[in-house]
Amino acid sequence: MQVGAVIVAAGMSSRMGEFKPMLNIGSISIAQRIVATLHQSGVEKIVVITGFHAQQLERHLSGQGLIFLRNEHFASTQMFDSAKIGLAYLRDKCDRILFTPVDIPLFTALTVARLLESEAVLACPVCEGKTGHPLLIDASLVDTLLMDSGENGLQGAIARCGYAMERVPVEDPGVLHDADTPDDYKALLAYHNEQLVRPEISISLSREKAFFDEKTAMLLSLVEETGSVRRACERMQISYSGGWNIIRTLESQLHFPLLERSQGGASGGESRLTERGKRLLGCYGRYAQALREQAKQLFPVYFGDEL
Repeated sequence: MQVGAVIVAAGMSSRMGEFKPMLNIGSISIAQRIVATLHQSGVEKIVVITGFHAQQLERHLSGQGLIFLRNEHFASTQMFDSAKIGLAYLRDKCDRILFTPVDIPLFTALTVARLLESEAVLACPVCEGKTGHPLLIDASLVDTLLMDSGENGLQGAIARCGYAMERVPVEDPGVLHDADTPDDYKALLAYHNEQLVRPEISISLSREKAFFDEKTAMLLSLVEETGSVRRACERMQISYSGGWNIIRTLESQLHFPLLERSQGGASGGESRLTERGKRLLGCYGRYAQALREQAKQLFPVYFGDEL
């Protein structure tokens, strides 16, 4: 099962008075917190929809294996319009899609796991009798949502889609805490400071040096998807030369080619993964997911009485 996520971060933060995605929670920003949780949950493709202060936010989050798409009309459109950009991109790339606004950053990886265990076409977490985020949307529903009139935004589209929302009970108040106003942000910080320690796993393959990690995996995946190293680098907001440095380091450590390159033509040539490159990418994804599952099981065994 391929899982993707859409984080909508295109808004102007007018009620907050400061740019919400880059406000800190502890030592990292609101946007970085959501990304870290989704990575911890094993989400393969994370799409961030930017608009207001797009370049600033994309630079802030660059290097984390994310896909950036812009809502160029953020000032005159709704959140649902930004959501549709992300859903349209992921509809044929993932089986299930998580959706959240950027200002609800404290849901946990356990909540994501609970949602993914559901077989529902639509699901949301429920805590203390209240519904929250992220939403879980089956890819089979995306076309219906994209064709919706947009009246009353995403909430209206979901109400008209023909499927009931499954309410998944969780013990996670983080699904409810947003950062819409300065008072909300203060409450968010207070809640964050009370939370328990959790494991976060970063997985790299090494030989003489580390050469394959989540950023590398995302770059290869996007090269295969777009047929272009340049377009893959643009999606990730890394430099073209930096992307080629990653690929050359990878090939030098593996001693076999990862890309097949064709030159010239009207499109300027293209790059695709070799068959061995595709197998390697698949192995890394399955290995990373298995390690994260083991980490979840082992954490309470070793830290349950301490943390």
